[in-house]
Amino acid sequence: MNKKSYLSRVRLPRTPAEWLEAVMNFIFFLCGMLAVGCVVLISVYMVISGVPAIHKIGLFQFLFGTKWKPSSGYYGIFPMIIGSILVTGIAIAIGVPIGILCAVFMSHYCPKKLYAFVKPAINLLAGIPSIVFGFFGLMVIVPIMKELFGGSGKSLLTAGVLLGIMILPTVIKTTESSLNAVPRSYYEGALALGATHERSVFFASLPAAKSGILAAIILGVGRAIGETMAVILVAGNQTIIPKSITSGVRTMTSNIVMEMGYAGGLHRGALIATGVVLFVFILIINLCFSVLKRRKDK
Repeated sequence: MNKKSYLSRVRLPRTPAEWLEAVMNFIFFLCGMLAVGCVVLISVYMVISGVPAIHKIGLFQFLFGTKWKPSSGYYGIFPMIIGSILVTGIAIAIGVPIGILCAVFMSHYCPKKLYAFVKPAINLLAGIPSIVFGFFGLMVIVPIMKELFGGSGKSLLTAGVLLGIMILPTVIKTTESSLNAVPRSYYEGALALGATHERSVFFASLPAAKSGILAAIILGVGRAIGETMAVILVAGNQTIIPKSITSGVRTMTSNIVMEMGYAGGLHRGALIATGVVLFVFILIINLCFSVLKRRKDK
């Protein structure tokens, strides 16, 4: 009886339009499950492949060891962790303010004729391959740093500046979309209360787009901390804790790419475990931004 009553409440599609909608909903569901499944499979593979190496090396020695020399049995990735954090921090300090201000300009100040030129240029910047950015950094930024600070020019600061340029399109496009999604009434209401154009933009429209701006920062952090090829060309790739912003540095991603081709055994497991650490770092960053967003929403 219960089964019959349940079936009587289920309404099957009758018209072609309803069947099409049901099929498309099922396809969308499968695509979503496929994406989630890929993330789960990648996570499981990294844990299965990397955790045994961490267990064999020792968690403390692996995370906080300052010497990376696989041929002698040293697998400390602490210098690479510090390098990744510092390079990403410099990139965010450079790219986020410039990107947000550029997005504000494009959304509220940019003339239409200039916008028709600037928007495609930013889209083009987003499509440039990482290796091309690396060549630009090697041929332009490195000589400038060498002239200003001496040394080889390949340093922590050079890598941070280059990554700051690389994350600009991500920050600009996401922030601009968020600003354009803010209701026009916010801006007009501020003007009606006597605020100037600048105050209306920066104290009414910009705070209302904070969720999108946080998303832009998260995407920028993910792009910066995960970048490899461009960093390899300009960072110096020294497995030491940098003593200054002009010291050479090696990031976790650079270390994986440079040594995975010939690594084997415990060495290969340690490199995969480095990827696990990087994965955990990104999760922690996302969680921190999520908590920050919830507190601001309250």
